[in-house]
Amino acid sequence: MKFVPPRVPPATVSEVQVLVADWFRREQRPLPWREPATSAWAVLLSEVMSQQTPVARVAPIWARWLELWPTPADLAQAPTAQVLREWSSLGYPRRALRLQECAAAIVERHDGVVPQIYDDLVELPGIGDYTAAAVVAFAHGRRSTVVDTNVRRVLARVFSGTALPPPTYSAAERAFARAITPELDEQAAAWAAGSMELGAVVCTARTAYCEACPISALCAWRLAGFPEDEHAQVRTTQKFTGTDRQVRGKVMKVLRDAHGPVLRSQIDLVWPDQAQLDRCVASLIEDGLAEQDGEAYSLPQ
Repeated sequence: MKFVPPRVPPATVSEVQVLVADWFRREQRPLPWREPATSAWAVLLSEVMSQQTPVARVAPIWARWLELWPTPADLAQAPTAQVLREWSSLGYPRRALRLQECAAAIVERHDGVVPQIYDDLVELPGIGDYTAAAVVAFAHGRRSTVVDTNVRRVLARVFSGTALPPPTYSAAERAFARAITPELDEQAAAWAAGSMELGAVVCTARTAYCEACPISALCAWRLAGFPEDEHAQVRTTQKFTGTDRQVRGKVMKVLRDAHGPVLRSQIDLVWPDQAQLDRCVASLIEDGLAEQDGEAYSLPQ
């Protein structure tokens, strides 16, 4: 189904924004990167690390990275092997490489200071639309349209009256989110943080805890009787077991845990399908996540 921007009275939009911001100030989770003294670099790290990863797993690794590399210049100069080891179990290790490239770009292009402007941020390696907008809002307190999966779900339910948004984030949906973003910096940043938090802990994909929701009385989905997801037939759950991603993760764990080069005979033990294992090892080398020297493999130095 194509996204059709809902017609919502401006007064309703304003009321929703105020209620969500007030609720967030009272109920927000005490995440370490929300502390007032948190640097823009620390916020950027938290946003990249938190993508598709539970906050509980991110927090200790985030703190460890800041202990080792408190500035972009520190990470830019770090040994790549150490960066990948410290990435630990966050998944998608290419993000760790992109973060190091991002740090180097911040040093080269911006004198080691995280940019405040969206256009500058989105040009950094590994920084997409969401992360750039989030850094503008959460690190610099400036107006930007921050939309992740949680925000999309909140907007779909509250304003469109649907259980979930369309599978694909369209230009029309993006334009609607931008149109309802408050104009003033402080209010826009509060709306961004509050709408994300609401989707993360109250208006979740699995369960809508309407009794805890500050805007349940204004929610179009609730008022319509909670209609089922009209896009359910085209949604699929991405499996993990048996995928190349799982195999790559097993190989990376062997390389991270080793104190030196690892023989191919040791890598062969992690997966029974030799053809799939060969493919995954080759892809890790191609992605710059592993290096080969004859029969020995290691993390890039």
